[in-house]
Formats: sequence, structure tokens, C-alpha cells
Amino acid sequence: MNFDNTVLEKLEKLSHLKVDDSRKEEILGQLNEIVKYVENLGELDTSNLDASFSTLDGGTPMREDTIQKDQKSSQDILKHAPQSEDNFFIVPAIIE
Repeated sequence: MNFDNTVLEKLEKLSHLKVDDSRKEEILGQLNEIVKYVENLGELDTSNLDASFSTLDGGTPMREDTIQKDQKSSQDILKHAPQSEDNFFIVPAIIE
């Protein structure tokens, strides 16, 4: 798959991000490099690997799932969103 200006414009619309015209070629190049890398991963033979394969001894380490009440972090993140309401992002509907 190759990214072109049409795909980049659609990504801009979906993400509510505006890419400066001077950076579009650079970003298109980066997106194409990422896709090329992921396509290379598809060439790996994983047929002999267990679905739960891990390089970590004992599996993935777990952490305590605790509520963080730091409202400042979420407010800092949401202030950069084009639209937000009640501590949630407002995004365009993608399923009709």
C-alpha cells in the first residue's frame, strides 16, 4: 500500500489534525516507510510459534490496576483536542 495525498487528506479529516503543506511530503514518506516495515514482518514464518509466545520469562509482568485521580493529566491532554466534553474526546462518527 502506498500513501498519497488523498489518503493523507482522509487521515487529516478523521484525526481532526491539520498537516502543514510544507510537511506533507515528509509525512507521506514516513507513512510509506512504516507500512513497508510492517509488510516485512508478514514475511516471517511464525507457524511454529505458540500464540502465547513471549520473550519474557514468566510471561508479561502485571501491575496493580488502580484508579489515578490526577485530573491535571487528563485536562492537559484534552486541552489539545479539537473538541471535548465532560472529560471525553468528541470525534466524528465513522459508522453510519
